[in-house]
Amino acid sequence: MSIKENIERIRENIEKACIKSGRKPESVKILGATKDVSPSKIREAFSCGVKLFGENRVQEAIGKISELRDLDIEWHMIGNLQRNKVKKALEVFHVIESVSSLKLAEEINKEAGKRNITAKGFIEVNIGGEASKSGFSEEELMHSLEILSTLPALEIFGLMTIPPFSPNPEDSRKYFARLREIAEKINSFKTGIFIKELSIGMSSDYIVAVEEGSTIVRIGTAIFGERIKCSK
Repeated sequence: MSIKENIERIRENIEKACIKSGRKPESVKILGATKDVSPSKIREAFSCGVKLFGENRVQEAIGKISELRDLDIEWHMIGNLQRNKVKKALEVFHVIESVSSLKLAEEINKEAGKRNITAKGFIEVNIGGEASKSGFSEEELMHSLEILSTLPALEIFGLMTIPPFSPNPEDSRKYFARLREIAEKINSFKTGIFIKELSIGMSSDYIVAVEEGSTIVRIGTAIFGERIKCSK
């Protein structure tokens, strides 16, 4: 199927999931996950109405973002971000979805402050407590809220997670539901941090994610097909 047909099918699935869960389809945004995806394919997806795109690696993103600067794209950093790449990340990304530790948050705040800008970020939550994944544990996040709320150059307004892998999308449901509950808990504290975005769901489980409250689904393979090394 073509990129256009893939996007149309995803939109149809999102609409059905929203109807099932009593939500409005326009409350869910599709983010094209473009690791190893060529700029030409990104252009094609953009022409089909996808306006958000996410990259996993800062270095790969720099070239693509430069080549596609004529398009009104909102670029998200969705991969693991090392502290020594924060300066470059702030130059090219509109949102950093992978704020995975307090030290990283403080580094982003420091570098954004130097530029007199406010960085926009999502907290990455290691919802399954997996040693192989980065992100705050729920306990760490709750203990860090007070500090996070005092960082003047970093605006936290979303949560992001990747649940433990399973071939059955239903296995992700409890993790997505828990992230929604964490967001509601944070908002009830009134610390100054208000979570309005949940970046949950990928190609294999985005329908379940939408049913559980996702506002951004990060879709790669279901849009672009199986990925190979990026080329023009």
